[in-house]
Amino acid sequence: MNRDFLVVLQHYDRFLAGLGNTLWLASATLVMASIIGCVIAAMMLSPVKPVRIVVSLVVDGMRTVPFLLLAYLVYYGLPRFGIEFGSWSSGLSALVIYHTAYIAEIVRNSWMNLSHDQIEAGRAHGFAGFRLFRRIILPQLFFASAPVIGNQAVQILKDTAFLMIITVPELTFAASSVQATYFVPFASFIAAMLLYWIVTLAIETAIRAVEAAAEVRRAN
Repeated sequence: MNRDFLVVLQHYDRFLAGLGNTLWLASATLVMASIIGCVIAAMMLSPVKPVRIVVSLVVDGMRTVPFLLLAYLVYYGLPRFGIEFGSWSSGLSALVIYHTAYIAEIVRNSWMNLSHDQIEAGRAHGFAGFRLFRRIILPQLFFASAPVIGNQAVQILKDTAFLMIITVPELTFAASSVQATYFVPFASFIAAMLLYWIVTLAIETAIRAVEAAAEVRRAN
């Protein structure tokens, strides 16, 4: 068993490279899905009923699809229609499409539960349109939805592991390649689990910091 962990230590660079790719994928997905999710959430609350119904149906439908199937569809299915992506672009596209649906629903719920007093006060002071959203609504949305989006960030982190099936060299792919070469499955996957755990603890710490900031903001 000690030999197994020594093998893992000798190939720490492969684990760190995989972790770096995982963090990049998760961060890029979180940023892009949050931006697009805000736009989708606004469409879900549109006063135009057909827009609201169609967008809500698409979001609900996407949330019923297992992520693994979506990743397969983007990488293996779209080339049948002449749309080809590499493994990296396929993986990132699948992550963004999938998690945009969840973040849009999170933002929509938070938006519906916002206090209208500050919004009306903003309108009274001349804020309207995008300026009203950026200065009045968006800060409230951030603090209201940040804890739930933080939990979604953990899910994004875990979903990156599925991308090993389309040969994206993320952390699980690195652990699998080391164990396949040296047959050290226990040590290899334990090392990967510890790295996922450390990153998850960092995300949870950030969530608690945002919640503390929100409490201070509400108190003032």
